[in-house]
Amino acid sequence: MLNRLSERIDSVKKRWGISSLFSRGSIDESLWESLEEVLITGDVGVDMTERIIGSLRSRVSRGSSDRDILQMLSSVLCEMVLEVEGTGQPIRFSSSPTVVLLVGVNGSGKTTTAAKLSWKIGQEGRKAILAAADTFRAGAVEQLRIWGDRAGVRVVAHAPGGDPGAVVFDAIKAVEAGGYDCLIVDTAGRLHNRSNLMEEMSKIDRIIEKNCEGWQRETLLVIDAVSGQNGLRQVEAFGKAVPISGLIVTKYDHTAKGGVILSAGHQLGVPVRYVGIGEAMEDMVLFRPEEFVGALLESSEREV
Repeated sequence: MLNRLSERIDSVKKRWGISSLFSRGSIDESLWESLEEVLITGDVGVDMTERIIGSLRSRVSRGSSDRDILQMLSSVLCEMVLEVEGTGQPIRFSSSPTVVLLVGVNGSGKTTTAAKLSWKIGQEGRKAILAAADTFRAGAVEQLRIWGDRAGVRVVAHAPGGDPGAVVFDAIKAVEAGGYDCLIVDTAGRLHNRSNLMEEMSKIDRIIEKNCEGWQRETLLVIDAVSGQNGLRQVEAFGKAVPISGLIVTKYDHTAKGGVILSAGHQLGVPVRYVGIGEAMEDMVLFRPEEFVGALLESSEREV
């Protein structure tokens, strides 16, 4: 897993540039200033950057080498990410079915994420159904059908432009009738200032609440790593419409700002659960902070 992860995010490491800081052979104020600049421009966020620098400086002594500081940085990053309870937790299952509602803005990758999660669940020996509740975007239903075929997963869909709530209701009944373990609901992308679409999302949530008594429930917010801090600010309103239980960070292999994965949970107050690191089905992976931080800093460890 670590080798594959390292390969997938190799370009993120290079663009982020932390590795170049740890080859100077000296610890001075310019190192701290440079690290601060890299973290902030890399989308770690100002508040978390200040915490990271403060914690790291308190651990560094005169005799600390670049390698020592790098290892301390790795520890600090992992500790802070893990402060958000539930970080890296997989979708929860019990004796009752699980329903996963995927929400997020346009272009965040919800449809492909839905298929990849369903495939992952299938690899674990469980049966999933996909609900095509994005009836708003042209081609969304057909896109989910194509991805559902690739994943080998049944898709419940109505005609484009139909009522997404009715799609979800029918999918819930299909899960019950077929003895499925999980329902994954793909919803329309929406912006926080589109009140009609936000209300539609709340309606879907109410349908799930009314018809899925006793089920495990997850509402996962899908965010695009490429959009960085701007994307995080844009989706903060989602938590006001529906209770968010976790984040999925997509397109991480394409971002130049690797720090978003470290700051997202803290900034939004919910844990990062999964990360998309490529186009293949197996490229939707659990977020394991130790592995991700190790992969991001790996090139540095080789150079010092």
